[in-house]
Amino acid sequence: MRIGINTFLFTSPFTTESVKLFPMFKKWGFETVEIPVESPEHIDAAKVKAAADKHGLAIGSICACIGPGRDFRGTAAEQKTAMVYCKAIIDQAAIMGCPRIIGPIYSVVGKADAVEPAAQKKEFALVVKNLKVLAAYAAKKGVDLCIEPLNRFETDFLNTCDKGLALIKAVGAKNVKLHLDTFHMNIEEKNQADAIRKAGKLLGHFHACGSDRGTPGNDHIDWKPIIKALKDIGYKGDLVIESFTTDVKVIARAAAIWRRIEPTTNEIAVKGIKFLKKVL
Repeated sequence: MRIGINTFLFTSPFTTESVKLFPMFKKWGFETVEIPVESPEHIDAAKVKAAADKHGLAIGSICACIGPGRDFRGTAAEQKTAMVYCKAIIDQAAIMGCPRIIGPIYSVVGKADAVEPAAQKKEFALVVKNLKVLAAYAAKKGVDLCIEPLNRFETDFLNTCDKGLALIKAVGAKNVKLHLDTFHMNIEEKNQADAIRKAGKLLGHFHACGSDRGTPGNDHIDWKPIIKALKDIGYKGDLVIESFTTDVKVIARAAAIWRRIEPTTNEIAVKGIKFLKKVL
C-alpha cells in the first residue's frame, strides 16, 4: 500500500503551477499525489506528470470534482456537462499515467433531499446508464472509475458500502470499483472493517481521514481493525490523506470546516503519514 496526499489540503484549484508542492510532499515521505481537477483547463497534464516524475512521485488518482451543473442523475444538460467533464479528466489521467478517477462520480456534491422511491429508481437508472458509457470510455484509456459513497449530509444518492456495491454490480464493468473513505464511513457504517471486507476485491481506492477531517490518528477512529481488514482483503492500492483546513477557503466552505481542526496544515500531512506508516 502506498501513502498519498490529496492537494485540497493545500490549494484550490490545483493548477500547473501547483506542482511547486511536489518537493515538499516527497520530503515528507509521500509516494503518490491525488489531484482534484476542478476544471480540465487548470492543468497541463504533460507538465504535471513531468514534475511528478522529477520528484519521484506518482499521480495515483484524480479526484473528480462533481460540482454544480455536473450531475448524472440531473437534467439532460447536467448529464451532458458531467460526461464531457469526466471524459476530459480521463484523458488527462491517461497522459499522466494515473490509473484511476475517484470520488462521487454520480451526482453533484451537496444535493441531498428526501426522494420518493419511484424517483430514486429513475435516478439510479440514469446514473447506471451514464456510468456504463463513461466506463467504456475509461477502459479504452486504461483508467478505472472508483465510486465513493458520501455521508448523508453531502448526498442522498450513495451513502454506504452496500449501496456502492449495488451500483457497481448494476454497471457491470470490470474497471468500475469502490472508493471508501473513513470520514464518511465513520458516519454511515456500523463497522468500518466489516464494510472493507464486504468490498473485498472491488475496493479500488481508500481515503484515510480523521473522524473530524483532521489528522489520521489524532481522532477517535479505531484504526487497527481497519488496517487489518485492508490487509485481509489483499488491498494493494493507495491510502490517501484527504483532510481540509480553514486555510483553503473555498474547500473549507464546501466541506463545512468552520474552525481550525489542527494547529497547522502541514502537521496534518506530516503527523498523518507518520501515523499511517506506524499502523501499516
